[in-house]
Amino acid sequence: MRSSSSRRGTSHRRTPHTPRRTAAVALAGVAALIAAAVQGGTAIAAPPTAPSAASKANPGSESVRLTPAQRAALIREANAGKAETAKDLGLGVKEKLVVRDVLKDRDGTVHTRYERTYDGLPVLGGDLVVESTKADATAAVVKATRAAIKPATTKTAVPAAKARQQALTAGEADETKNADINREPRKVIWAANGKPVVAYETVVGGFQHDGTPRELHVVTDATTGKKLFEWEAIETGTGNTVYSGTVDLTTTQSGSTYNLTDGARGNHKTYNLNRGTSGTGTLFSGPDDVWGNGTPSNLESAGADAHYGAALTWDYYKNVHGRSGIRGDGVGAYSRVHYGNNYVNAFWSDSCFCMTYGDGSGNANPLTSIDVAAHEMTHGLTSNTAGLNYSGESGGLNEATSDIFGSTVEFYANNSSDVGDYLIGEEININGDGTPLRYMDKPSKDGASKDSWYSGIGSIDVHYSSGPANHFFYLLSEGSGTKTINGVTYNSSTSDGLPVTGIGRDKAEKIWFRALTTKFTSTTNYAGARTGTLAATGELYGTDSAEYKAVQHAWAGINVGTRPGDGGGGGTSFENTADVAIPDRGAAVTSSITVSGRTGNAPSNLQVAVDIVHTYIGDLKVELVAPGGTAYTLKGYGTGGSADNINTTYTVNASSEVANGVWKLRVQDNAALDTGYINSWKLTFP
Repeated sequence: MRSSSSRRGTSHRRTPHTPRRTAAVALAGVAALIAAAVQGGTAIAAPPTAPSAASKANPGSESVRLTPAQRAALIREANAGKAETAKDLGLGVKEKLVVRDVLKDRDGTVHTRYERTYDGLPVLGGDLVVESTKADATAAVVKATRAAIKPATTKTAVPAAKARQQALTAGEADETKNADINREPRKVIWAANGKPVVAYETVVGGFQHDGTPRELHVVTDATTGKKLFEWEAIETGTGNTVYSGTVDLTTTQSGSTYNLTDGARGNHKTYNLNRGTSGTGTLFSGPDDVWGNGTPSNLESAGADAHYGAALTWDYYKNVHGRSGIRGDGVGAYSRVHYGNNYVNAFWSDSCFCMTYGDGSGNANPLTSIDVAAHEMTHGLTSNTAGLNYSGESGGLNEATSDIFGSTVEFYANNSSDVGDYLIGEEININGDGTPLRYMDKPSKDGASKDSWYSGIGSIDVHYSSGPANHFFYLLSEGSGTKTINGVTYNSSTSDGLPVTGIGRDKAEKIWFRALTTKFTSTTNYAGARTGTLAATGELYGTDSAEYKAVQHAWAGINVGTRPGDGGGGGTSFENTADVAIPDRGAAVTSSITVSGRTGNAPSNLQVAVDIVHTYIGDLKVELVAPGGTAYTLKGYGTGGSADNINTTYTVNASSEVANGVWKLRVQDNAALDTGYINSWKLTFP
């Protein structure tokens, strides 16, 4: 579809894999791969350096590298005190907490992630993270929903059979092959979107149109029979098939036979499905500890790449972020290669706690590269931390998280055969013309991904709605403008036309990981991701730091939130910070800004930064009214769902309007029960 003239032109066929050291000595060889990534080039559209961005992270806010035993002890402690925690949080008598994960900072702060039950029923979308300190057991709380878990009833009025049929129908509508029920309807409380209600959750199995297994979760209102939500639990993502040269693998010897079991990394195992689509297949084993010859036709080659990529990803999360394994419990997942026939994808599945890789078109390009392994393992990490729903905006953030860490692991590997870059799938030739699958610096270059956030982005495929978050991470790491890094030329622009200065990938990855593991929940959307990353940055570097301002600039660069008031973004701004109450299901209200001193018409990229505090933004219609009376809809009624607050910068083509005069922000609440106010808004003329 697209060409990539900046990419290396060689085919990158690798030399055969050479003998691997066994578990006792292989760590030294793998450790030799750990080195700092090289960056080169300068930004044209951004200042050459980040002002005062050299501050170090606050050591106390960095995570402790917990051993599995230490983590287990913290979980036992959390379990012992969960009833008291529920009381401190003001939860109802029917609500119980279930400990899911725990992290600890060097200063003693503990972040405990909980699921909830209500009257014994699982609460989907009821997850929360409690930050506790020595002085305060519930110092801060992040909730997936602010709605009180008080369903009108827990009794069902619709038979489970109806939910079952509805789920099957949904599967058939999604072109599921051999659709069948994987898990019969179970009674739950659905709280992820709107007012909590009693519901059924049903899981449909089978195969998706491309051969990927299906685990479609369908939620049905148990009182009305209405379908409330659906999401796919098999999380897919393709990357570059790179034979990583001569590498060391940690294997296990049993008698005179070696097998691909990594005893140094939670006993991660690599299996050969041999074109099958179920089970584990056969554990790779052999007499000589030599794995493959570097060609796709040798089935061991893909097994060696998958084993190597899993080891690198394990080391990255442990050495960079202090996490031992996907769940943090020191237990390895496993890998399956040679899935299906001509299967052009790879996927993560919670049900098997495993990564699975196809062999690509013609079974000639196995999807077993470093960044693919990291991408898939990161889906497992996300599932066991934030649990971002794989649908809507949270699904886009889920997919972007895997791209982000797929890229950072590739940089971390420092493998000369596959140098780090911000391109996804650049070597697999999945498009047939040598172009990458995705571009983090300008996602829209793939023809489908989006560069910036807009109100309807949650309705598109998660692999494309991930674009803005990928773009944010690139901008935060490297900044806007043209530059060359490791031989690849990038040219990243922003939604408001204003520059962004990067703070470096090392800081950006720490910020995203901390936000993912301590701030994000299952329902986090783009606005929530901005809030979470700013909170993480504030803890690591301070809220008055250059890093904090850089995060604000990077989010504004993809149309989420406003630029900080430090002048770094350029342009002329006019702002109204007076609060205006928004009546509940009442008449429209306005807030005015008088623009003066401009000449001619407004620009085609007028920036309208809106900060509205409200408990259900789906109720709101937001418009910009020009001096001549023309109204431009910024957010329509019904968009945004149950999310709280609007903190977004909209771009308006106002080139037909005279610049000087009174501009108004007009807001109307079209439904009852939720309230709020206009906190501030700002017009910026770039």
